[in-house]
Amino acid sequence: MDARGALGRYGEELAARRLARAGMTVVARNWRRGRGGEIDIVARDGDALVVCEVKTRRADGFEHPAAGVPPAKVARLRRLAEGWLADHGGSPPGGVRIDLVAVVLPRRGAAVVEHIRGVA
Repeated sequence: MDARGALGRYGEELAARRLARAGMTVVARNWRRGRGGEIDIVARDGDALVVCEVKTRRADGFEHPAAGVPPAKVARLRRLAEGWLADHGGSPPGGVRIDLVAVVLPRRGAAVVEHIRGVA
């Protein structure tokens, strides 16, 4: 695995821990459906399904991780969520939400993990 891949995996691990501490249940990680892309984390928040995109950046980068989720990415996440629902029995009673977990890694100290609910 290259450095970028390792950075992403580390960010996803921090994100999964953050979601679990918030009372959510992680049900899948790195879920793929064909060539359509990947859902970083699929979780349950009560009776809602949460499709979670994780963006990890170093603190010396030029933009906040949330800037890495343009409208095309949101559209892809929606299509992937539809695929998940088709493969796993349809929509839950609480509906589906798309969240973002932004992870910023400073040169020193602890990572800053921000959970943004309902980005789309």
